[in-house]
Amino acid sequence: MLAAEGLTRGDVAVESSGTAVVAAGRAGASIAQDAESGCIAAVLGRPRWTNPEAADVAALRGDAAAAIAHYRRHGHGLLADLHGSFALVIADPRSRKLTLAVDRSGAERLCFARVGPLLVFSTSARSVARHPAIAAPVNRQALFEYLYCHMVPSPDTAFAGVEKLLPAECLELEGTSAARRHYWHLAYDTGGADDDEASKRRFIELVQQAVARQNDVRPTGAFLSGGTDSSTVSGMLGRIAGKPADTFSIGFDAQGFDELEYARITSKHFGTRAHEYYVTPDDVAEAIPLIAAAYDEPFGNASAAPTYFCAKLARENGIEVVLAGDGGDEFFGGNARYAKQGVFEHYHGLPSALRRVVEPLILNFPLGASLWPVRKAQSYVRQARIPLPDRLETYNFLHRDPLQEIFEADFLAGIDPDRPLALMREAYFRCASPEPVERMMHLDHKFTLADNDLRKVSRMCEAAGVEVRFPFLDDDLVAFSGTLRTDRKVSNGRLRVLFKDALRGFLPDETIAKSKHGFGLPFGVWLDSHGPLQALANDALASLAQRGIIRPAYLERLREAHASGHASYYGVMIWVLVQMELWLRHNA
Repeated sequence: MLAAEGLTRGDVAVESSGTAVVAAGRAGASIAQDAESGCIAAVLGRPRWTNPEAADVAALRGDAAAAIAHYRRHGHGLLADLHGSFALVIADPRSRKLTLAVDRSGAERLCFARVGPLLVFSTSARSVARHPAIAAPVNRQALFEYLYCHMVPSPDTAFAGVEKLLPAECLELEGTSAARRHYWHLAYDTGGADDDEASKRRFIELVQQAVARQNDVRPTGAFLSGGTDSSTVSGMLGRIAGKPADTFSIGFDAQGFDELEYARITSKHFGTRAHEYYVTPDDVAEAIPLIAAAYDEPFGNASAAPTYFCAKLARENGIEVVLAGDGGDEFFGGNARYAKQGVFEHYHGLPSALRRVVEPLILNFPLGASLWPVRKAQSYVRQARIPLPDRLETYNFLHRDPLQEIFEADFLAGIDPDRPLALMREAYFRCASPEPVERMMHLDHKFTLADNDLRKVSRMCEAAGVEVRFPFLDDDLVAFSGTLRTDRKVSNGRLRVLFKDALRGFLPDETIAKSKHGFGLPFGVWLDSHGPLQALANDALASLAQRGIIRPAYLERLREAHASGHASYYGVMIWVLVQMELWLRHNA
């Protein structure tokens, strides 16, 4: 039996043939129960049905009713017709079946745990962990993965025994058996992509359609960093609405971090109603505890802070829905490392016999360490010899020192230090394309986008009281990216080749020419001189040193390195550690 109203207050219980299911979710779910079949469904997010009958039912009776109707006709085939952002649960008590699924991009999430015949699931890992039947402790393995990745990568969570679904994944239970599977993979079919002009026109059409789908009758605005993605969304929103878009931008009074100049160029170009806010060190000191408390798992992306203040600025100006540009990099070739790794891949194009001769000559060259050209050649060969995707983590902070010098022995003995890379390899090689660039983009879809950027933006917008939507995650636009040849994404060091070619004339020339900057926070720089930030960080690191996770000597060395003139670099890891300690205070 299901208390259908329960999901809006946080609890749903289902019992079928001896299997009990308990769910916790957030307000606004579409919930339905079919009296004839006994099927129950709950849907979160903004789903879009491509099946006309299901779309009609959804319009009349809601998405949950549409899910039940489609499930009764097509079974799990309903996922092929369900698009947009969603978290879906369907319980079929008479057949003893239960399905959990999330959308293709991972914009929505579902976490779950099983204990005997009981399944507990929620959009929050913490909610699952705190259910009396689960009572899951903090997952120490996940803490290591967090320090490696600066977030906890799916399918793991910060709580032992609690898992989360990956993008485009479903969990299917039948009786006492359970299986996870991916119901969708991005198809790479470049057979019809030779007409470059047609591809550019199609791209523009799909971007405009994607923004139109995410526009709302409620007051809607756009984040504007000045990069290509946010600039495109801002310009398209104004075109679709037929009036200047409200745009929201964040600045920093710190050299090398402020991009307001480019946001202003875009705003002037499109005539947007620009709203700006300069984040201060005091703002960050105030926000750090809020950020740690907001996430159900430790989250170490420092740009959560400016994201929160940008969303707060939108809410203060009457905006209820904000459009974000996340996703363009991962589907159209925008990350700088795609070009950089191509340089190393050229090495593998050399005949293996030649490499066997060249490698010892370069790596063992006399006095090589004292000669800059030789040092560069040695570094190149050493990195090129590491296969992808492992090579992407060459400069990971946890590779700088032996793990025995970073972690306490008891902690290290209880974890698998190879798991983060194993998860990356799994995502990398699951890609249907053999091209390294496509595989890196597939990896970034999972790690950089779904587990990191979408969590960052969605949670901070929720904390600020606005709803965020992601036009570049539109399923039609994502599918189109798979039809483009690799060289229309990355070619000879150029990033976003077709993307930029198509938008030339629409975007300002300065935006097209701009190199990728990112949305960084000058935390490490400010930590050098800002008393409240120093006090907060020192207090958190002192507490963390007592937890038996990180060696106190390593924490002291880290603080000394930060103070020695590498503030921005070492500040990243200090932020990650501070966020973990503050999160543990709420959850351990």
